Amino acid sequence: MNQILNAEEKEIVEYIESGKAQSIANLSDEKNRFQNLAKAYSLKKKAINIRLPESDIYALKQKSLESGLSYQNIIQSLVHQYIQGKIKASF
Repeated sequence: MNQILNAEEKEIVEYIESGKAQSIANLSDEKNRFQNLAKAYSLKKKAINIRLPESDIYALKQKSLESGLSYQNIIQSLVHQYIQGKIKASF
């Protein structure tokens, strides 16, 4: 595979291939730290605005009271399930 690297990436590759790069003493700890940072970043949430009919919002809030979940969490779960292919939209 032929990848195009930017200047910074080329500099990193050259540094590693030069043999000057050395492993750090706490490599395992640093790997864990960066994995946790990556995981936290992937869980980061972003607010969006959507317009729904008032009747749907009212019904959703009623369902959320019955289930004990917030209506925002229900919407989030539905979107996630749709993206994962677990549910299908019908129009």
